[in-house]
Amino acid sequence: MSDASDGPPSGDGTAGDAARTGAPVLSLALASLMDDLRAHAGAVYLLHPQEPVLELAVMAGLPRPFVAPWERLGLSAKVPVAQAVRERRLVWVGDGEEMARRFPRIAVVLPYAFTLAALPLATGRATYGAVFVAWPSTHPAELSERERGLLTAAGDRLARRLERAAEKGRPARPEPDLLSPAPVAAGVGTFGSLEAARMVARLPYGMCALDLDGRVGYANPAAGELLGLPVSALLGSPLWANLPWLTDPVYEDRYRAALISRRPTSFVALRPPADWLSFRLYPGADGLSVRISRAGPRARPGAERPSDADDVPLVTMTQVLGLTGALTEAASVQDVIDLVADEIGPSVGARAAVVLGSQGGRMHVLGHRGYPDARLVERFEGTPLTARTPGVRALTTGLPAFFESRAHLEQVYPEREATPDTMAAWAYLPLIASGRPVGACVLAYAEPHTFPTGERAVLTSLSGLVAQALERARLYDVKHRLAHGLQAALLPDSLPSLPGVEAAARYLPATEGMEIGGDFYDLVPTPGGAAAVIGDVEGHNVTAAALMGQLRTAVRAYTTVGQPPDGVLRGTNRLLIELGSDLFATCVHLAIDVAGGRVRMARAGHPPPLLRGPDGRVRTLEVPGGPLLGFDPDARYPATEVPFPPGSVLALYTDGLIESPGVDLDDALAALVRRLASSGDLPLEELADHLVRHSATARRRSDDVALLLLRALPGGG
Repeated sequence: MSDASDGPPSGDGTAGDAARTGAPVLSLALASLMDDLRAHAGAVYLLHPQEPVLELAVMAGLPRPFVAPWERLGLSAKVPVAQAVRERRLVWVGDGEEMARRFPRIAVVLPYAFTLAALPLATGRATYGAVFVAWPSTHPAELSERERGLLTAAGDRLARRLERAAEKGRPARPEPDLLSPAPVAAGVGTFGSLEAARMVARLPYGMCALDLDGRVGYANPAAGELLGLPVSALLGSPLWANLPWLTDPVYEDRYRAALISRRPTSFVALRPPADWLSFRLYPGADGLSVRISRAGPRARPGAERPSDADDVPLVTMTQVLGLTGALTEAASVQDVIDLVADEIGPSVGARAAVVLGSQGGRMHVLGHRGYPDARLVERFEGTPLTARTPGVRALTTGLPAFFESRAHLEQVYPEREATPDTMAAWAYLPLIASGRPVGACVLAYAEPHTFPTGERAVLTSLSGLVAQALERARLYDVKHRLAHGLQAALLPDSLPSLPGVEAAARYLPATEGMEIGGDFYDLVPTPGGAAAVIGDVEGHNVTAAALMGQLRTAVRAYTTVGQPPDGVLRGTNRLLIELGSDLFATCVHLAIDVAGGRVRMARAGHPPPLLRGPDGRVRTLEVPGGPLLGFDPDARYPATEVPFPPGSVLALYTDGLIESPGVDLDDALAALVRRLASSGDLPLEELADHLVRHSATARRRSDDVALLLLRALPGGG
């Protein structure tokens, strides 16, 4: 056997490529290992030479589409082969529940009973990839010493071959998968001897032989009669390809379950218009044998679901993908709780759901839905983590628990007799993210409920997805509170009461993302009136917030010493440049002369203020301005005076009030003008609420919003 391919790299892994490039080293090594271990499936991954990525090089025993989500894996992926390479050790997964607990993403896609071992292909000098092998669910939950020795020895041998091949400049390449479907031949040749074919042809029930991809290699006449197609139309295609009534994902799930778990499975299906057929699938090393018969009356009510309830996940793949997408979008802890209650609970038949967390040595109820009396759940708030309760156990040990009835729960936890909660069955699912418990999810059922192995695996897998969403959401909530707490601390907590001027302000954080913004406003009393400022520092981060605080302080300082608006902006511009920041800012500064009924203003790249006169007409104050602050040290900011008679309203705002994706800026500004014109007589606080509530960005804001309203009062106050 040569150490590696002798020719050019294999393009698509076809048999022709393999013939040109030499002996299939990976395939032969994998086949030998599977034969020694009596494993039914396996694969070899190769480490990409330039990237931290594992690529599937050869697959054996299962169709490649079964592992399609993992054909190319980053080394950080939470899957056994990636972990084996990262930690340079053998990784063993003993059963479906362990797979669901440790590798939930695999268990969600393949919620079947099987065991798996993965080990790195590495020498003392380099790592070349990984190999995994899988056994049916009948394999013991522990790996024997003999199997461990065979795995380690085979991995070492293949790693040394890969090392020698790399040293010779002929690294291994992908190879054709083992047990790939052979060309389908009609007639008795695909089934065996002529006598065997005659015997099967005489059977009163249908018999089909399927390869690993589900394609029909043989079918007896009874199968064609029961399925309503001639045998010639069935051969060469997957059984469900020519029978639309067999395309339900539930039936395909039975086929996948049989191949992966290597246990017979069955289902009952309706052949339109009214013929119920029973299918029994018997797996083998190279495919399936299928027995087809008419379903008896007692089997028909379960036709829409497979008959092997122990293997059937309650949640279909479509539901899992939908739940995964929804959990990915969950931005807060409340979002996660709502998804568990509204989507996961109903999909698995649960009546109520509770999400638990822990802090300071005590259990906390993060949220719950479905209980008619909230006190039934909230009494567990603050339970010490030393207490003997199923919720505490799930939180502290990371182990799931399933109680099929109240008697079962009270047998394990007798103290629960004194705390009935009106439910009859429970699943306590630990929420584990980054290898540690971050909470627990409790699903409660109104009636006694059994939890077969397949269902437990699906629930545990879903809890892994919920855990990751919960961890993200809790971090989001903490960061959101921190960011906007800092933002609020940098803004004035209240506006001063001034003679002759009424003021109202609003600040709204962005609803998209969770970073702090740089919007600011202020109102400063001055001799004979007041000075008002509004601005926006570029960026959404702590740097922008810190700079915003410095600018607000500078503007207030320049105003307090009597600088006019143009002088305030010139001084603030120079300060921003001297600070060495690469951020810019926009700003409007006003000096209000209450007695004279006038406003002197200067603008630095900021959206124009709006002035509503006593007659209700609104002007956009497109007064001359200067460049952004922080751009030009010699910039000038010309000041302009405008009338501000009693009854007038000035509206100063940041661009977040009018800028929104998909909304034309001119249209949004025109709409704001109309709202100010029609509602300007409202009390100022109500007017502020009205303007932000009906702005272009009222629902989804990609930017913060700041609004400052000033109204000139009759008689100077």
